[in-house]
Amino acid sequence: MDRITIFFATGNIVKVEEAERILKEYNISILHLPMKLLEIQSENLEEIAVFSAQKAWADQEKPLFVEDAGLFIKRLNGFPGPYSSYVFKTISNEGVLGLMAQYEDRIAYFQSVIAFCSGKKTVTFKGEVYGKISRERRGNFGFGFDPIFIPDEGDGRTFGEMNISEKTAISHRTRALRKFAEWVKSTDISKFI
Repeated sequence: MDRITIFFATGNIVKVEEAERILKEYNISILHLPMKLLEIQSENLEEIAVFSAQKAWADQEKPLFVEDAGLFIKRLNGFPGPYSSYVFKTISNEGVLGLMAQYEDRIAYFQSVIAFCSGKKTVTFKGEVYGKISRERRGNFGFGFDPIFIPDEGDGRTFGEMNISEKTAISHRTRALRKFAEWVKSTDISKFI
């Protein structure tokens, strides 16, 4: 089957590198559309991703996908969730650790939502990874909340202590990307373009 090329609209080069690694396994290449995405205020990542994808398509008029992710902490009623980027910029890992200092229940999960928009159709794909919040910041890999999230499927290290291939093997973004890639490979997306 011929290589398929799809645009990825994001301002985060780390996400682009992770997506390239996963999607090339499916003979899908991506072209980076570096742009700041417009977002709506919502407690639902899927709504945010769909809105961002449709606005990016309206601006670029190219078949593209966006990805949005959030860290959901059970003890904090899902906070920071869809506000993860803003919370990281304002209080960072140390602020979240401070909010969690008094709690034993540290269950959390990362969720990633990919929204593909062709102008005619928008479809979404979710990936999740469950784990817990560490008691201290550990590791210098990754970005965002990676140094305070310990995935259940790992060996007790945070995402921030894992190199990119270790994290990619179990990450929420990988799970969403694989669902997306399987859909692309099983669908005649030319009908949507």
